[in-house]
Amino acid sequence: MPAPAAAGGTPSVRTTYVSGPRLAGWAERFGAAHGGYRLQDGDDGLHLVAADGATALLQAPWPDDGRPGRGAGPLERLAALASQPRRLGLLLVRRGGYGIGVASEGLLLASKAGTRYVQSRTAAGGQSQQRFARRRSNQADALVAAVAEQAAQVFRAAPFEYVVPGGDRTLAGLVLADPALREYARLPRLGYLDVAEPRAAVVKKAAADACSVRVTVTDPAG
Repeated sequence: MPAPAAAGGTPSVRTTYVSGPRLAGWAERFGAAHGGYRLQDGDDGLHLVAADGATALLQAPWPDDGRPGRGAGPLERLAALASQPRRLGLLLVRRGGYGIGVASEGLLLASKAGTRYVQSRTAAGGQSQQRFARRRSNQADALVAAVAEQAAQVFRAAPFEYVVPGGDRTLAGLVLADPALREYARLPRLGYLDVAEPRAAVVKKAAADACSVRVTVTDPAG
């Protein structure tokens, strides 16, 4: 439920992640900054509709799957749901490297990050372009195989119930389709994470984000 745009301007949209225990405090600060708010349930999540036209869409990190959060109101129930200690398998991959982890309550239980290079596209033509395309394809195939092998090793360290892909969507999909990850590819997949090159610090942050409420704030145009 985006905020209405003022004439001649465009609303500002930003996304952040808030852990279950911090959600009530975040909502209180949002209300203080925007003149109060009212709650509105939607098919896409819980909406905070502020007096000044700003909105915040709050989305749970996972479905309730028969384990709903408990509380007096929708905000409390959402916070309780996001605080549940569910385990997630993180699979983050880009052309320059990969990050794999198993997370629960925002912390990594097992993880591994590494580098692997796939060349960027080129505008060259003719035989040079064909040779480049073959080399790039071979590099991408090698990256997919290497990441799938590493992921299988990390994932075996701790069982989990959801997969969280991130980074390059095409590469992540190819890795999950690798036979080495057949048993994990059958698991439910949660929201995609848009991450930078997945170094160790990025994997650590992704673990916290994946276990948090996704908050999309839309400020009305000035």
